[in-house]
Amino acid sequence: MTTSRTTARDPVGTRNRILDALESLLLDKGMSQVTLESVAAAAGVSKGGLLYHFKSKDALLAGLVRRLGERADQQLRHAVDEGHSVAEWYLQTPQPDNDADVLDLALHRSILATMRTVDGSHGTTGAADDAPAEETDRALAEMMGGWKVALDNEIHDPVHAEIVRLVGDGVYLRALLGMRPVDPELYRQLVARLLAKT
Repeated sequence: MTTSRTTARDPVGTRNRILDALESLLLDKGMSQVTLESVAAAAGVSKGGLLYHFKSKDALLAGLVRRLGERADQQLRHAVDEGHSVAEWYLQTPQPDNDADVLDLALHRSILATMRTVDGSHGTTGAADDAPAEETDRALAEMMGGWKVALDNEIHDPVHAEIVRLVGDGVYLRALLGMRPVDPELYRQLVARLLAKT
């Protein structure tokens, strides 16, 4: 009885609980274990309750991508409030041994897990759960597009803005893949050179 009241009166809390469950399943068990039923069970809601908030598996994954984008946007606003540029934020590299970066690394892993699910869902046939991830594609494009706009607004040379974006994406990809980071001193010089031209 208490759970149903919470669900009815706190839709945002329920949505977040569902997305938390999805993120945990993706990270702990992989896409093969992600079904609407498994996410609903992990979130402590019925499948109907999940479908009330997310109409399909694609909508569920898109919801996670949008939430991850909101987290990154909050980090960007915080960095700008502290006097950093958008380019500085975009070019930062997470450090696995730095406690302050632990949440960033979790975010990266979540995005990687989500991207893997999007790649795996294209071209499949069968149940509605396996439909192509059009909404997830849109959510990813919106997230990346928002960061591109922020860089373009700050760096008026479109070629230089694109170089900054591609370097930041490369650093991000290395973190996603768990690769060894670029030599810190070399990367510091690279960032200094890029930022000097903004």
